[in-house]
Amino acid sequence: MPESVLQLSVREILALYQRRELSPVEMMEVCLKQILKYNPMLNAFAFLDEKHALHQAKGAERRWKRDAPAGLLDGIPVTIKDWFHHKGWPTRYGSLASSQIAQNEDSPPVARLREQGAIFLGKTTLPEYGHKGVTHSPLTGITRNPWNRERTSGGSSGGAAVAAVTGMGLLHLGSDAGGSIRIPASFSGAFGFKPSPGLVPNWPPSLFSTLSSTGPLARCVDDAALMLDVVTQPDARDWFALPFPSPNFSAALKKPLPKLRIAYATSINGITPTPEVTDVLKKVRPLLDALGKVEEITLTVPHLVDVFNKHWSAVASWSAAQFGAREKKKLDPRFLHWAAQGDALPLHDYLQAERDRMTIGEYFKSLLDTHDILVTPTTAMTAFEAGADMPVLANGRKWDDWTPFTYPANLARLPAASLPAGLDKNGLPVGLQVMGGYLKDALVLQACKKLEETLAFTPWTLSASPDTPPGRA
Repeated sequence: MPESVLQLSVREILALYQRRELSPVEMMEVCLKQILKYNPMLNAFAFLDEKHALHQAKGAERRWKRDAPAGLLDGIPVTIKDWFHHKGWPTRYGSLASSQIAQNEDSPPVARLREQGAIFLGKTTLPEYGHKGVTHSPLTGITRNPWNRERTSGGSSGGAAVAAVTGMGLLHLGSDAGGSIRIPASFSGAFGFKPSPGLVPNWPPSLFSTLSSTGPLARCVDDAALMLDVVTQPDARDWFALPFPSPNFSAALKKPLPKLRIAYATSINGITPTPEVTDVLKKVRPLLDALGKVEEITLTVPHLVDVFNKHWSAVASWSAAQFGAREKKKLDPRFLHWAAQGDALPLHDYLQAERDRMTIGEYFKSLLDTHDILVTPTTAMTAFEAGADMPVLANGRKWDDWTPFTYPANLARLPAASLPAGLDKNGLPVGLQVMGGYLKDALVLQACKKLEETLAFTPWTLSASPDTPPGRA
């Protein structure tokens, strides 16, 4: 089966299954071929189970022949970030200090995917405990950008983004507590969606629960919506999950999009994108007018970075305290840096950050009461050096807080997506971020679908011949 099948949406692939024009085994073989070819150079997987995946595909093939698929995703190859539990597999969190013992239960979104017939290829890479916006760790090494292997994939769901872009699976489960879905989607040229908190149930409990959301990375908006239809189903283990049925996101995409009130901002707290990103945004700006009335605004959010950093460092401090001195020696120095910041954080300063977060939430609630969506760049720059924790400015200074555009959606509990808007002059993807009001996830997806059609971004798998992929070795 030719790689061209990778240009189809998951629903189109399911339709081919139904018409016997493609089998789950053939689809799995395509994905496994992509993994064999590209994973050695890109390093997107922390764990692979090819043999079991192919065995599962044979079972799905038999069910489709009987016109008796097991669910909405029967025979669809998926991956999960190595943050989630998969029964029978270890969860390593990108850390040498983690346990290698196999888990005895699925996390809720994994359980929902399994119930609907999805086939798990393996687990994708992340930095240690998801603590930074790039993907390299002492456990798995560096995950590289498919467009240029000298650049980072972004993170922390970097392996998921790379797998999505290159066809190493069709649907990919990630998580986002500060941009961890949207940053790698932006850097790697994928579509990534961070839902409203509570929409996707989670377990085991995490201290990031008020910041983090579980969501999809995929090649297109349609695929992400279908995955959300599955993973947003209820699970009794999560007390934080919303107590009502989730929307049908796929159905919402078919509805007409009303004329929108759009807030458009290209800076936040005086931070502006690089010239390369700005050049792409200039081409995108006129396309927003087709969606409705656009108001260009300036985002001024006092204490944004400080509030976010205090939340993160407090959790890092607690997490590091769970390890003894011997295990701490195995931890990423950057993770230990965050933990030390948390160790030194006075209780009243942390509580002040909680209070300031409420002010930030009110700011964005008011903005999204008067506007339907907020559009910004996802990141201020394109992918920087692989293996680096942060970019370096023109003056040689390291830019520690380099991703402020993604923080608001986590602090203010908003749905937000990143979709590829184009390539910069160096051939690297630029992401466009679309944010909406709390629980306005379907509207965000509708707007992204319309923009996706208008932008007509050429995916990585079509940017060069399969034997000569884009990017430098």
